[in-house]
Order: sequence, then structure tokens, then C-alpha cells
Amino acid sequence: MPPAGTVTDNSSNRQADSNESDVTAQTTTGYTAPDQQTVARLSAEIVDLLLPHRRASDPEVDATPADFPLQLEQVADFITAGDPILFTLPGFPCKSPNLAKVLGHLPDEGERLSLTFLNGLAEQIGKLYEPGAKILICSDGHIFGDLIHVPDDHIDQYSDELTAMIEREGLTHLDTFDLRAVLGDLPFDEKRARVHAQYAPTKEELREQVLTDEETAKLYRGITRFLTEDTFGWTGTKSALQKDCRQRAYGVIQRSRAWGDLIAEQHPRSFRLSIHPQKAGVLKFGIRLLEHADMWMTPWHSSVLHRQDGGWELLRSEEAAKAGRLIERNGRPSHYETS
Repeated sequence: MPPAGTVTDNSSNRQADSNESDVTAQTTTGYTAPDQQTVARLSAEIVDLLLPHRRASDPEVDATPADFPLQLEQVADFITAGDPILFTLPGFPCKSPNLAKVLGHLPDEGERLSLTFLNGLAEQIGKLYEPGAKILICSDGHIFGDLIHVPDDHIDQYSDELTAMIEREGLTHLDTFDLRAVLGDLPFDEKRARVHAQYAPTKEELREQVLTDEETAKLYRGITRFLTEDTFGWTGTKSALQKDCRQRAYGVIQRSRAWGDLIAEQHPRSFRLSIHPQKAGVLKFGIRLLEHADMWMTPWHSSVLHRQDGGWELLRSEEAAKAGRLIERNGRPSHYETS
């Protein structure tokens, strides 16, 4: 079952800076590749740009680019070829169904700020490396929408507005990709089932990892917490809800890993970002979208409060409402602002 769709990068190779003196190799496309020392230097500088924004599960580590050999190798491959660096970021799935946490089911100021931040990172990379960078937002809402109890039409509307926001804001270094791009016109339930069957680990494998791997255990606990908070209209006991959310958490992780593997298959040559905390040196580089005290907080699980000092803070919507007044944009709730 090879996925039917893909996103291609049509950017052409560009000529390197003619003032670069230490160049040695020329590819068949006419791009003059820097020597190995220059490639290594540029790779380290690009990874170093990301470090202040790292979402770390090992915050005690004072990380340097040398702690990320896999990422340095990936960046070096792009630089050697003279290609734009492609980053893939699973995330931006849909808004939480809990209206005590969010303003509605469409993207708002939290997403706008996050996308602007990501586009700015790519622009900074372009100042170091002329071919620049692209960030592919791999919206994962459809892949587990049934498990988080968000209808597919809400996920479509969220994803479509996300794409419209990118165009409206002129964020030219960003593209989007979601489950609608694969497996043609099959119903979403069938798409989910096929992707799960081909790519997802078994529940038994995942349970073993939760018991033996602390990073997987943290992820499992974090997703269980979100599912518990986001479930509304529950009529059973609290213990029954917790049991239900623990079971759904396994499914969400299974599907998330399946989505990650599908992305890796369709975009094997990419620098993999993650909105989840990650250790230094692993396959994925964890990245913060906005500043906040809770390392698990995201714009789709919260609302934004604009403080008087000019800063932005992610909070539950009900908490932000107590601290500021509601601001609307384009006729829709956008964020809160302190007086």
C-alpha cells in the first residue's frame, strides 16, 4: 500500500555565493559544493540557530551542535547538494474539543504566532545558507481524530484555515500536508485503518516500551492527561474515564508513530522536528513554538494572552479570560489581551 500522494519541493538548485573562496567540488547540476570544512561549519551554525528553541526532555543538558550528529549529517547532505533544507513537523492537528481550553475549532492567534515563528527560523537559515529552508507542516488531526473525538469536518476546516493563514501572512517558507494527500478519495476511517495496519507498532510492543523506556512513558502519561482533560459529556465514573483515556492514549501513540513513518517514507530526505520534548542526539529534534512554563502546552490546547509588556503567553482559555479581554480578528475570537 504505497501512499498515493506526496508533496514535492520544486525549488531549483541555486549558485553558491561567488565570494566563497574555499570551494572544491562541482556537481553535475552546476552547483559548486563547499569543501568539507565549510559544510561542517555551516551545518553547525544552522543547528545552533535551533538550540535556543529546543523542547528538551533533558533540560539539564547544556546542548551544543555536536550533541546532534544525526541532524548535522542531514543538514550537511543538503548543503553538499545545494538543496533547500527540508524540515518536517508533525503537529497542528486540530483544536482541543474542550472549550474551557480553546476559543473554538479554528486556528487563532496561537497558530498565527507559531507559524510566523517557524517561517522566521527558515528565514534565518536563509541568511546563513542561500538555498534556504522549507518547513512542511504535517497536520496529523485526521490520523487520530476518531480517538480524540474531533469530527473530520472540524479537522478539515482547521487545516484549510491553517493553509489560508500561511498564504494570508505571506509565510513563503511553509507548506502543509495532511491525510487528504494520501490514499486518494477513500473515506477517512479506511485511510486511518490502512495507515495503522501498515505502519503502527502493535499495542503489545508499545506497552512494553511504556514499561521499559522513560521517554515513551512520559509521552503516554502526557497524552493520557490531554485526553482526560479534553473529554466532555462523560457520564461514567472518574475511574472509568481514566481507563478509557489510557486505552485511547495507546491508540494515539500508535497512530502518531504510523504518521511519522509515513512522512519519513514520503520525505526520506528531511530534518525531522517534533512538538514533543526530545533528548539530544535522537532522531527527532524537539522544538518549542511559543514560550510557556508547561513543556507539553501547544497552541491547539490553549489560548493566547497578550500581556502589557508585549509578551505572549499560552493559557487555558478560561484562565486567559480572567486576565484579559477578548480580541477578535476577521469576525472570530483570536486571543486575550491585558488592559
